[in-house]
Amino acid sequence: MTGPFMTEAGSHQPPGASWSPASTNFCVYSRQASSVELLLYADADASTPLQVIRLDPRTNRSFFFWHVAVRELPVGMLYNWRVTLPEGVPGSVLAGATGPLQLEVLDPLCRAVSDRHWDRRATAGAPGSAPGLRGIVTRPPDRSTAHPPPRSLDNAIIYELHVGGFTRHPSSGVSQPGTWAGLIEKIPYLRDLGITHVQLLPVAAFDEQDVPDPVAARGLRNYWGYAPHSLCSPHPGYSRNRDQASQTEEFRALVQALHAADIGVILDVVLNHTAEGSEHGPVINCKGLMPDIFYHHDQGVLRDYTGCGNTINCNHPLVMQMLLRTLEVWVGDYGVDGFRFDLASVFVRGEDGEPLAHPPFPAAIEFSPGLAGVALIAEAWDAAGLYHVGNFPGVAWSEWNGPYRDVLRRFLRGDPGLAGEVATRLAGSSDLYQASDRTPASSINYITCHDGFTLNDLVSYRDKHNEANGEDNRDGWAHNDSWNFGTEGDTLDEGVVRQRRQDVRNAFALLLLSQGVPMLLAGDEVLRTQRGNNNAWCQDNEISWFDWRLTESNGDMLRFVREMIALRRRHPSLSRREFLTGNIDPARGIADICWYDAELGPAQWDDPETRFLAFRLAGLTADEADLHVLINMSAEVVRADLPPVADGYWHVAVDTEMESPDDIITPETQIPWTQPQYLCPARSVVVFEFRQG
Repeated sequence: MTGPFMTEAGSHQPPGASWSPASTNFCVYSRQASSVELLLYADADASTPLQVIRLDPRTNRSFFFWHVAVRELPVGMLYNWRVTLPEGVPGSVLAGATGPLQLEVLDPLCRAVSDRHWDRRATAGAPGSAPGLRGIVTRPPDRSTAHPPPRSLDNAIIYELHVGGFTRHPSSGVSQPGTWAGLIEKIPYLRDLGITHVQLLPVAAFDEQDVPDPVAARGLRNYWGYAPHSLCSPHPGYSRNRDQASQTEEFRALVQALHAADIGVILDVVLNHTAEGSEHGPVINCKGLMPDIFYHHDQGVLRDYTGCGNTINCNHPLVMQMLLRTLEVWVGDYGVDGFRFDLASVFVRGEDGEPLAHPPFPAAIEFSPGLAGVALIAEAWDAAGLYHVGNFPGVAWSEWNGPYRDVLRRFLRGDPGLAGEVATRLAGSSDLYQASDRTPASSINYITCHDGFTLNDLVSYRDKHNEANGEDNRDGWAHNDSWNFGTEGDTLDEGVVRQRRQDVRNAFALLLLSQGVPMLLAGDEVLRTQRGNNNAWCQDNEISWFDWRLTESNGDMLRFVREMIALRRRHPSLSRREFLTGNIDPARGIADICWYDAELGPAQWDDPETRFLAFRLAGLTADEADLHVLINMSAEVVRADLPPVADGYWHVAVDTEMESPDDIITPETQIPWTQPQYLCPARSVVVFEFRQG
């Protein structure tokens, strides 16, 4: 690349770098800067800029937006901004710095980024040093073909996965492990499993070096990605071309390939904090460009409601617009179908850090025309105690249902007296959502997720074992509601192994029989283990990776999950758009749902010792088979009466006590159950489907 390039005044809209063959417009916001320069780098290896363009505040500044247009700039040019801040910027997180500061900073809205020269520990505490991160000028997306409409959460089955970890294991067999392209090669597996959406752990560019010193000393890095620095740039670590503009095309190809397989794409986004850390952390972009407004702070000390050193000031008008812009880029440029928002209760905090009755940021997301129709999923709590499950502001939002997770775990463990709450959770958590005119799809049901034990480890470890993280096992939740059948971790005891596998089948059965939207953790379907580590955020190794050999060695569990998903998908009554009522349908003479005890009497909601539930679920139409479900988490066999039916028979579809292939029986091989009772095994779930004739 050659220079110098000719320049023009440019425009304050849009922010970021906007390329065209004639010129590239660069724009960044900084109210505090006394001078601003655009630095152009020839390539990722260049140690000095190819060209430094000093902006004139008279012609290159509008409303504190600094802008310049560079003529005939090639795609792939690397760039940064250099800002000068006067001494003692008032209300600033840099207020402790002495003398004027000259900072080289990354464009917070760059569309691609190179991190080849990034060294977090060299920049921390030295705010005047170059960041080692550089934006990349990218080609705009082809607008000639419209994106398909966003895939809604109606009838959805979400599969949470880590882009890198899904294919990094040597057993993956892909040509480009750990990349967008590697994930594309595994789409047939996802399609055959039957899920409808993938939920990708953070894919916006993040700082892999953002780990505490003891963790770094072990050679570990930030693996999950909850340390973003460029909110609308695909993470370069998942690209085959880490320093090139084609990063954006690689991610776009993944979204298109998933859509071609009829799979929606939900991104886990982190809009509550960044990799700039506390006031002692590095200056990457927003600390230097917006030191007075971007983060919650008090006289230069950053408020930490996230447990990560800083908290984004989401309800400041300009910050809010910037965050909205990042979401609109993911939807408009790439066509993603929705977002899961990490620690979303931060969105409720006003500029003073206190909760707002009517916070503008969640409403702005909900009503943004650029986000119309996309799925919005809140992790409705933060690290400082705000808990909004069932009360997250807005009507379009769904929520990770923490109460569902907690009570299902305890019930599966065998805790007594939970029948009433379990029934409420299985029926869609109307206690949380019905009064606010929401639907069962507002509840994202899950038993495990990336944060915590895998499902295999939930039934194999009583305690967490996070020693490999380098923090003396102090990290991660100590309260897991887990169990181990008397043996911690791996065992050769066949009886224990059999019971653990049965409990995993129980968990999948209840999850996929629940109203609401089920979410599965990648690898649970093949009994993936993290060896008892319940906080594997820094383990980019075999502790976290998907071991594809398990699809063979635990193929029976994979089959069970695949067929349970198929059962759910052939029963629309399990994904109702309205809450169950228990009222009789005059046309059919049965209620949409009936709850029973073992003798078809009223369910024993108030029995402090009961561990048994049964319910009959009516089909939505005459063409859909009714279901009858027995749930026995006691240690004893229960003789359960079956509802009498005319003109047909109940057929056993699922019995989690049985081994494969009898644990789940496909419709074409089911046989009628002609007896009026069924011996429901201990710690098991049994499902019947009704058929006429």
